[in-house]
Amino acid sequence: MTRQQLIAQIRKKRSYLCVGLDTDRTKIPAHLQGHADPVFEFNRQIIDATKDHCVAYKINTAFYEADGVKGWETMERTVRYIPRDHFKIADAKRGDIGNTSTQYAKAFFETMPFDAITVAPYMGSDSVQPFLAYKDKWTILLGLTSNAGAADFELQQAGEGLLYEKVLRTASGWGSTENLMFVVGATKPEWFGKIRALTPDHFYLVPGVGAQGGSLKEISVKAMNKDVGLLVNVGRDIIFSGKGEDFAEKAEAKAREYAMEMSGYLK
Repeated sequence: MTRQQLIAQIRKKRSYLCVGLDTDRTKIPAHLQGHADPVFEFNRQIIDATKDHCVAYKINTAFYEADGVKGWETMERTVRYIPRDHFKIADAKRGDIGNTSTQYAKAFFETMPFDAITVAPYMGSDSVQPFLAYKDKWTILLGLTSNAGAADFELQQAGEGLLYEKVLRTASGWGSTENLMFVVGATKPEWFGKIRALTPDHFYLVPGVGAQGGSLKEISVKAMNKDVGLLVNVGRDIIFSGKGEDFAEKAEAKAREYAMEMSGYLK
């Protein structure tokens, strides 16, 4: 998916919502547990219920990899079920020496039809370039994350600024605003002004809204640019908003609520 196609979907739906399919098998409603593939059946109904309110889905691969071969099959079925006009993110946080990253890129961009993958920048440019080499695919680089442990490295002094700032400045030159995004956690809204100044035109994938307590309003006011420039991910607060047979209806209502709030912030 190109940048212009993504922006067009955001403008059309007046939403920059990304639904996180971090599907924990133990939290799936009881009536689905006897299904041949309960995780896929849950995801299918969530997708059907929320697709009109979001522009993207993010699959956290760990929740699928934990189930081995069956989990990988479920993940592939899920990503292929997502409508083609939705942005599909593999939240895999890969990144290794070049020939290994090449295989990771092939797995998620060729074997599976993801539009984007999250990548860790620690090993430098040669570990990221294989992902950036794909046309109309996106690399989403970890910038400033929402976890408490971000203070261990990301917020430490590195030269004239903090380490996360060095990552943003350096990595911006590896790709372009057409194929490179950054992960910026919603639980650190006070940093968004500086981050937007460093990367004025890039898109951000913003986790941490909802169950983690991030403020959608604060993020939208501080980080939106002329092209919106945001994909705000909400996972548990949407997909597990209902525990019974009406779980999909509850998810639809919650996704609609987020989308309506987003519509009010759009410029």
